[in-house]
Amino acid sequence: MRDPVRVTDQTSRTDEAPSASAPAPAAEGPYEVTPGVYKRLTTGLGGYAMAMLACLLMVGVVVLLTPRDETETLPTVDYGGHLLALRDDAPYTPYAPESLPAGWRVTSSRLTGLGERDEPVAWHLGMLTSSEEYAALEQSNERPVSEYLWRMTNSREPVGVQQVAGQTWQRYYRRDKDQRSLVRTLPDVTLVVTGTASYEELGVLAASLRPQPRDASPSASPGTPGATLRNTPSGD
Repeated sequence: MRDPVRVTDQTSRTDEAPSASAPAPAAEGPYEVTPGVYKRLTTGLGGYAMAMLACLLMVGVVVLLTPRDETETLPTVDYGGHLLALRDDAPYTPYAPESLPAGWRVTSSRLTGLGERDEPVAWHLGMLTSSEEYAALEQSNERPVSEYLWRMTNSREPVGVQQVAGQTWQRYYRRDKDQRSLVRTLPDVTLVVTGTASYEELGVLAASLRPQPRDASPSASPGTPGATLRNTPSGD
């Protein structure tokens, strides 16, 4: 007959034995890694940030050291179409510059009022002189003349006269704008040459003006001083 105590003792030891399938406890402690893994772990985000900062610094240095031309260059425009329309349909004989000196160039042309009933017809022709100063030809049949002159010259009273090619032009001056103007009033149109150019350069522009009658081919510079604008029959 078996001893019950011994059987119970063996059973207890069997229950207390560790299971072969239970996971082994994780090791503690420092871990050994390869030098490559260590470098990636320690220089990831910080190294990336330092590289980006270095690139930005290099770009900034290049931008600062690169020479830049900040001078704005205005385009040269062809005003031939406006002149032809004005010559054919304006209620007055228009004037246009001919044979301006080298270095002058037209930078803007604006025609208003043409074909509009009871509206004055005005032509603006802006240009740069050979000294890079601004000069403009303004002409219109607007009435009253005094209001037109006020808008074009920014001045109410003339400050003197100037002889240009045998004709008398009135001088106007607006000090705070450094604006000089020469004015000639004809029966059907008022001519104004104005800008920051000197009176001598404005006189050159005034002296170059020639009437452009409806029944004659206009000879004027469509943007290039000294050039001639001609009418060419279709088909030629």
